[in-house]
Amino acid sequence: MLGPIPRDQIVTDDGERFEKYGCALYTAVALSALLDAGDTIVLVSHVKREDEGPIKQILASFPNIDTSGITSSADQGDGVELRYIGQNSRVERQTSFMNPILPADVAAVLDADAFVCVPITDYEVGQATLRHIKEHSGATIVLDAHGPVTTLTRSGERRPRVWADQDIWLPYVDILKMNLDEAHSMWVGESAEMTAGPPEQVTGEKQATEELRDLARHCLDRGVGAVCVTLDEHGCVSFRRDGSGGVTEEFVEPVPVEHVVDTTGAGDSFAAGLAYGYLAYRDYVVACQYGNAMGAQRCTGPGTDLNVYLSRGDTERQIRATYGPEPHRPGA
Repeated sequence: MLGPIPRDQIVTDDGERFEKYGCALYTAVALSALLDAGDTIVLVSHVKREDEGPIKQILASFPNIDTSGITSSADQGDGVELRYIGQNSRVERQTSFMNPILPADVAAVLDADAFVCVPITDYEVGQATLRHIKEHSGATIVLDAHGPVTTLTRSGERRPRVWADQDIWLPYVDILKMNLDEAHSMWVGESAEMTAGPPEQVTGEKQATEELRDLARHCLDRGVGAVCVTLDEHGCVSFRRDGSGGVTEEFVEPVPVEHVVDTTGAGDSFAAGLAYGYLAYRDYVVACQYGNAMGAQRCTGPGTDLNVYLSRGDTERQIRATYGPEPHRPGA
C-alpha cells in the first residue's frame, strides 16, 4: 500500500468540522477487513514525526497491517483542508507535503502479491517507482489516477492538471482506477465532457461516451490490463480486452447505501476492494463489485469512523444481495 496518510481538516456540506487521518489509512483498513489475520498489509508512507505515533497507534488495532513502512525521518507529511460544497464535490487545499515514495522505500516488499498506489498529488508516487516495481516484482500494480492528475498552486490549492506524460506511466500499471473528472484530465480532445449516464438516460442501458471508450482503448493499448472508472452513485464501468482483442465495457451497478453520512475516503476504499477482488478472483468485474462494496461501506459513517467496514463474510453477502449468488465470471 503506497500513499500519503494526510492529516485532514474537513468541513462537511452541512457545516460539521472534524480532523482525522485519511487516504492510504482508509485503503489499508478496508483491505484489512477483507483479508485474514495471517495476511500482511504493509503500508508505505512518509509522515511528520508528530503524526507517526498517533497513526501507528490507530493501526495497532488491525493486526494484519504492518506499519514498519511508515517513516518520519524527513519530518514531512501531507496536511489537507477539505471543504465540501455538495455530497461528492469539495474544495481542497494542501498545507504540507510528504517526501515522495522512491524505489528504495519499496525494496523490502517487492515480494508482495499486489501494490495498491493511492497518491493524492502528482509527486507522491512517481513513474520511476512504478517502473522499479514492475521490473523487480511480479506483483499486480493498482494505481489511482487521482495523484497524477492533481497538482498544487503556489497557495496550496489543489487543482486538476493534464496528465500529459501518461504514456510513460501506463506500461507499468495493471489496473488503472479513476473517476470521470480524472478521466477528463487524461483525455484532452474535442469534447469538454465525459459522461456515463444512468440507465434511464440512455434508453434502458448504461453506455459510456465514445471519448471514454477511446481513453480506455488508449490505456489498454499501452499495457494496462483494465481501466475502472467510478461514477459516484451510479457505480462504475470497467474496460478490458476481450478474447479477440477488442475492448469490452461493462457497467457495475452500485451497492446501495440507505443513508450517506460522509463520502470522504470512498475512492480510497474502492481501491482496496478493487485490489482484493482481482487477487481473489482474477476477474475485473468482480473486482469492481468489491470496490463498490467497500466504497459504499465507507459512506455509511463519519470520516473518523474506521469501523464502518464489514467482515469479508458480510461483504460477500452484501455483494450477493446486490449482484446475485454467483460472483465469479469465467473469462472476465
